[in-house]
Amino acid sequence: MDEMKEKIRQCCLEKEPAPCVSACPFGLDVREFVPRVERGAFNLAYRLYATAVAFPRIVSEICGECCKSVCPRRDSGGAVDLKLLEKAAVRYASRRAPNNYNLPPKNEKIAVIGAGISGLACALRLASKKYDVTVYEKEEKIGGHLWERLPSEIFLKDIEEQFANEKYSLRTGEEVSSLEALQKEYDAVYIATGKGGAAFGLFCGAEGLENIKEVAASREKGIFAGGSITGVSSVEAIAHGLSAAALIEAYIKTGNMKEAAPRAATKIELNLDGVTAAAAVLPSLDASYTEDEARREAARCLRCRCDSCVRACDMMEYFQKFPKLIEEEVHITVFPGTLDGNGTVATRLISTCNQCGLCEKVCPQEINVGLFLRESHRAMREKNAMPWAFHEFWLNDMAFSRGADAKFFHAPASGASRYLFFPGCQMGASDPAYVTESYRLIKKHLPDTAILVDCCGAPALWAGDQAVYDEICSDFHEKWESLGRPVVIFGCPTCMKMTREKMPDIEGKMISDLFYELGVKVPQCHEGGLISVFDPCAARDFKETQANVRKMLTEAGFELAPLAYEKDRAKCCSWGGQISIANPPYAKWLTERRVSDSEQPYVVYCTNCRDLFAEAGKPVKHILDVFIGAKDWERRAPSYSKRRRNRELVKEILMKELLNKEEPAKERPALFMSQETEEKLNREKILDDDIIEVINFCERTGRKLEDEGGHSVGYREIGHMTCWVEYTPREDGYFVHNAYSHRMKIELEEVWDGRKHETDL
Repeated sequence: MDEMKEKIRQCCLEKEPAPCVSACPFGLDVREFVPRVERGAFNLAYRLYATAVAFPRIVSEICGECCKSVCPRRDSGGAVDLKLLEKAAVRYASRRAPNNYNLPPKNEKIAVIGAGISGLACALRLASKKYDVTVYEKEEKIGGHLWERLPSEIFLKDIEEQFANEKYSLRTGEEVSSLEALQKEYDAVYIATGKGGAAFGLFCGAEGLENIKEVAASREKGIFAGGSITGVSSVEAIAHGLSAAALIEAYIKTGNMKEAAPRAATKIELNLDGVTAAAAVLPSLDASYTEDEARREAARCLRCRCDSCVRACDMMEYFQKFPKLIEEEVHITVFPGTLDGNGTVATRLISTCNQCGLCEKVCPQEINVGLFLRESHRAMREKNAMPWAFHEFWLNDMAFSRGADAKFFHAPASGASRYLFFPGCQMGASDPAYVTESYRLIKKHLPDTAILVDCCGAPALWAGDQAVYDEICSDFHEKWESLGRPVVIFGCPTCMKMTREKMPDIEGKMISDLFYELGVKVPQCHEGGLISVFDPCAARDFKETQANVRKMLTEAGFELAPLAYEKDRAKCCSWGGQISIANPPYAKWLTERRVSDSEQPYVVYCTNCRDLFAEAGKPVKHILDVFIGAKDWERRAPSYSKRRRNRELVKEILMKELLNKEEPAKERPALFMSQETEEKLNREKILDDDIIEVINFCERTGRKLEDEGGHSVGYREIGHMTCWVEYTPREDGYFVHNAYSHRMKIELEEVWDGRKHETDL
């Protein structure tokens, strides 16, 4: 976990500047500037711009537009015209007066040699910090080479406006021929003598400065040089002045001489998938935008940032959190600093990740936030700090799948097999025929195939219970070894993915791949038509499976409409991580998004995907439906109670067919309820077995109440959960009127809680 945490901190590129920001000498925050223009907030846009460039009118006129060459829009409609947007901000801002900061004056004195634009920029920034600044200029006028580039009314007015609130000394017509006197009087000196100007022998000669391109620190304390003397452009000369002011202030505060760090190209690797061309907005005024034109041109900006993970990952998009923020919140949750030692900032967030791995696939730094959250979940569980309610239902369901009522293992008499069919636990829960019919079909071609109906342990891993997960994997590996290390035929992509990760020595393939290799013929009972293949997120790296499924569907007469996110970019249906209890609104939102990704019916090869989509009303079939007979596109998903009965039925069928044994009938009272009640109980994950346990306890102990309508009402604690049932006894069972549960314990009663003293009843 520490290694992953450090990778997020060091490698995440979220804070990397956009290409235009990286190219801009001032590092203008374009991602903040452009949205202000787009919404017509020209005053705010101007203030941001003026703060960055010091002289907004001047810079907007002489800007070299180095951003255009790196703008991703340059090949899809033309680069965003930031220069015209800057001019629009200056033109349409109604409040352009500079801020006046009420700071106390500082004692340090700084000399600036040269009243060109670089020297003035340095003087302006230091004067605004209330340093005592004196500017020396050998000519009788300020502005330097700007007289050759701009009308004086533009740049002189801008200089006057920006210095309106600042005090500084200007000594024109006074040439500095030696630094000796200045070094005695001033704490720092900035040399901005312009192109070909004097460097006073402190920088290996003026010709040496021409190749520096950044503000230089001399070999003597407190002396800096920059601007056109280094050979940079006018705009960069202004940026040098601002940079020099920061270096001088740092020197005054610390005594350390540092040179300006060279601008580095951004590390962002932009993903332009889905970016459509948008033609540049042409100005209708004289080389200027109207307000509306500026807003429309600003709307073309992509706000470039390294956000592939947020755009691809539904969870990050839902919470609007980048990996660095997630890491910070998780860190203070796992290692809380609160007085009571209980930090819960990201507990729900940790339990909301689907563990699909898409974040790592799209991240240029291959940061796997899902794996980090999984390890965080494990750490929280080891501290007993993770809410049990998030995962108890799923762990109980896993225990049922691995218990005597559902688990089944059969091997040939020889004990060795070339193949082992491992359908997992959810395949039979969805439809017993998926397991029984598939196994019959496998044995028809591969008679010595063994079968193990069990759970791969995913609920334990997702719940952070590493010890239980390791135990389940060890049990599976031992059975596999005992069978002579057969090829495992997986029915569930999650089972295959997790086995590959945990036990890479086990060779396996998906059942659809086996059927394709064996040449199993598709029954001619399908209507064909236009469909979309929904690849389960667990199978994003199963390239062979992805291809084979599509080939089989094409051969069956289907026409395929690709999804925006499929194959190695597949997104989760919402089952992964079993998040529906930890964050029901997000799980519902996520399923609805997947359903709306295409108007076409889906064919899937994961039963969890099939059942979730069916529950949401999406026409959907499993790939096995193609092989074991056509089924209704609208077939409902089984309830959670029905899923348990289905798993019991799988074992009953296999016991009878393979061992010629009858499973003893389960003695359960019959339950009757309205469809509305059934749907509510399924939605709240209250099982028929829970209802029966409560009713049996209430009837045995008499611990119940009766309302005016003759309905019995009682409760019992089941595990950590307290379940309440309103029911009416009948000769043939019980009619359930209502039921609900608190996913909490009741600790108040000593006798009738159904746990502590039940033996005394």
